[in-house]
Amino acid sequence: MTVQLRTDAELAAEPAAYWTGVAHEALIAFTRARQAEPGFTQPAYWLLRNLSGHDLSADGHGMTLAGLRQAMSTYLRPEDDLAAEAGTLLERGWLTRDGDGRLWITEAGEEARATLKRHAPAIRARIHRGISDADYVTTVKVLQQMIRNTGGATR
Repeated sequence: MTVQLRTDAELAAEPAAYWTGVAHEALIAFTRARQAEPGFTQPAYWLLRNLSGHDLSADGHGMTLAGLRQAMSTYLRPEDDLAAEAGTLLERGWLTRDGDGRLWITEAGEEARATLKRHAPAIRARIHRGISDADYVTTVKVLQQMIRNTGGATR
């Protein structure tokens, strides 16, 4: 298979939505594959991250699956089954559930979350390999401007 190189002018004419979509899918697939290596799924990590500190906080309220879905609504993918992920984490002893259906992270769950978090810098380094911070910042600023140009919200 031969890869056809494009000139800068040809690249400038290509649709941004195509490339952002391809990048999004590739980055998600790569990240999820790297997280699977130590035995995690990305949604499981999100559950642990969102519950981390809740059982140690002053208000100690835990979270329901509905509350967790709402908290993750900007990044949860349609194929992610939080109920199944929570079930796996309950079986592993990383979460507990109270009588009101609220989930709570356990000490073992907090250790698991911290373990996966330690893998994040290596994942980021691989994704950013060969890309300077300046180029990355420029790319993000360009994407933010495209979002603003189309009426979208940036944080």
